[in-house]
Amino acid sequence: MMLKPHRLGALLLALSALPAVPSAPAVAAPVAAATAAVPEGHTADQIGRFLVRFYGEHGPSDHDRRHHVSQVLQERQQTTTGSDVLLCAQNEPQDIAVGPVTVAQAAGVGWATVTTHWGSEKTDTFTAYVRLDSRPIRIDDVICAG
Repeated sequence: MMLKPHRLGALLLALSALPAVPSAPAVAAPVAAATAAVPEGHTADQIGRFLVRFYGEHGPSDHDRRHHVSQVLQERQQTTTGSDVLLCAQNEPQDIAVGPVTVAQAAGVGWATVTTHWGSEKTDTFTAYVRLDSRPIRIDDVICAG
């Protein structure tokens, strides 16, 4: 498998490298009020349930591939021959498990590690990303573990 650069992954790495800066009390009130007016988007629980349904036991359905995948991923699949970009694999796995979901409100994204199970106890993992504001909820990107 080949590692691919990822906008959301790079953003999350950049955000995690920023130092924590306490805000002044005078600034905190207007920021909190502005934040409260904006809907937070999908929760970790909603994203987790979506990913479990989306991936199922053997991979996404044709319907989910058309309606619950970002345009970027759909285009990447069209240009990638011999591999399924949503599963980071060439074949259908025997089983799929979705790990705990992490949500970064500031980055507007949630993600989970997805584990595919193959014969002889072999597994592989990748990370599936969901934008918190996507309507309908959809996979925004997938990063293969390699």
